[in-house]
Amino acid sequence: MSAPLLRVEAARERILGTIAGSLPAETVEPVAGLGRVLAAPILALTDLPPWDNSAMDGYALLAADVRAATTDRPVQLRVIGEVAAGSMGSVAVASGTCIRIATGAPLPSGADAVVPVEATTPCSADGSPLGERGRDASGPLPPMCAVHEAVRPGNAIRHRGEDVRAGAIVLPVGTVLQAPAISLAAGVGSATVTVHRRPRVAVLATGDEIRPAGAPLGMAGIPDANGPGLRAMSLAAGADVIDLGIARDELDDVLTRLRRGLAEADMIVVSGGVSVGPYDVVKLAFDTIGRMDLWRVAVQPGKPFAFGLAPRNDGDGSVLLFGLPGNPVSSFVTFELFVRPAIRRLAGQPRLYRPSDRGVLLDPASAAAGRRAYLRVRAERDPVGAPLRDAEGRVQLRLAGGQGSHMLGALAMADALAIVPEEVEASPAGAEVELCWLDA
Repeated sequence: MSAPLLRVEAARERILGTIAGSLPAETVEPVAGLGRVLAAPILALTDLPPWDNSAMDGYALLAADVRAATTDRPVQLRVIGEVAAGSMGSVAVASGTCIRIATGAPLPSGADAVVPVEATTPCSADGSPLGERGRDASGPLPPMCAVHEAVRPGNAIRHRGEDVRAGAIVLPVGTVLQAPAISLAAGVGSATVTVHRRPRVAVLATGDEIRPAGAPLGMAGIPDANGPGLRAMSLAAGADVIDLGIARDELDDVLTRLRRGLAEADMIVVSGGVSVGPYDVVKLAFDTIGRMDLWRVAVQPGKPFAFGLAPRNDGDGSVLLFGLPGNPVSSFVTFELFVRPAIRRLAGQPRLYRPSDRGVLLDPASAAAGRRAYLRVRAERDPVGAPLRDAEGRVQLRLAGGQGSHMLGALAMADALAIVPEEVEASPAGAEVELCWLDA
């Protein structure tokens, strides 16, 4: 009598229980850390901003000089110089004077405010206008400037350290580096970041019938969809990928390719060859190079799923072995459920699983008794792309197409998986389901 099928939670617990922790850290330049997890905090090496500077193009001055300025009665100030971004002024502002300043330029000594160029008119030495109010401040430096608006001290000034103080921890350990965090790290002076290494995932497709994409199919060939799909999913999950190619349904060929993976990878993902057919040799290959810890999980699609461990070629730890079904949708679903969380655990990611939500089926669906079904569904959306929800806040879901485990068209159209519990065999239209978003 065969062993009972493992539930999803039990399989996940067993798989993740073999991962002692995140992979070791390495130091890279900030952009190379995109999507990766900090293994050491980022400390500010400088104040941000590093000095008082102007928030706009205009004139640096003393606010007290222009407290009575109005549109009809502007205050005339003598222009004694200018400061461009990336340079320091050589003269100080005194009462009755101003300095033309560019956005980002250091605030000149003596100034306590900046008036925007839009509130000024360039003037000649006798005070007559040289152009229209608010003229672009990039022309020749005028002798005088008419200020048409009063400003308070501190107007349009970015103060030193108002964003970040030198020495502060700006990004703690565990931060997932996205573009804003990378900008911050670089902005506070960090030329490098220390992040967890990306897991190395080796992907192997199996089957005498499998042909590389674009190759002639002959009378019985099938294009390899699983290899490219699993490599793409591994990359999206945060891994570096090793392509082990396509193995024949022969133990020696499978073993040769697996042993290459043992020399290079943290994890090997194989599609096909894990069921009970006469040419399904992957389980035997796993037992030859290591051990198989589990086989067959109570999911639909994806029941013939295998997991095991094998020692690395260098003897330093173990390589995770995943055997996924050959049907492409089954391969996708079992990757989502079991492989993706393992990749993210190795990468130190704080969130292992996709976000979940509540949905309601608008189409009826059936499921296999005793197995948790993962239906490929698509959310109904409004004109701006937001999911439509009913009065109870549930996302309205349509089946993305046929639910056969070979139907890639429906898989490509799906943006979520609707989860039907093991004890439910049929879900009528209107049934509430848990859903797992695939695009978040």
